[in-house]
Amino acid sequence: MTAQPGPLRPAPKVAGRILDAQLHLLDRQVLDHDGVPVTTVDDLELAGPAVDDAIEPGTPAPVLSALLTGPVLGTRVFGGRPPSSRLIRIPWKDVAEVGVVVRLGVSGESLDAGWVERWVRDKIIARIPGGRHDPR
Repeated sequence: MTAQPGPLRPAPKVAGRILDAQLHLLDRQVLDHDGVPVTTVDDLELAGPAVDDAIEPGTPAPVLSALLTGPVLGTRVFGGRPPSSRLIRIPWKDVAEVGVVVRLGVSGESLDAGWVERWVRDKIIARIPGGRHDPR
């Protein structure tokens, strides 16, 4: 004897915009409030039930707490996951807009996410003849 499923209840109303993480966030370029590229979104940090915990009915859904970026190319090629300490967190409260790119409401200079670009700019590009001025 098999149990017959009951009628499906409609999904509860959600305040705000619903985003598909894979479609709207992952691998998107992140720009600061001046439109300067900062990084790309490599992963997401969620606040909510732990991975191994049983989820009881009525438990609130997980909430996006930060965008994560860092050295993930090797793990995408060879598998695995980088240590959490190597990932740089951009708090979700700093995100101003999600569109073709993710725009932040803060300056990229204040974030740790752009340190590689700043280092390359200051240590390598600046040493190339003409690398210290805008070509326009």
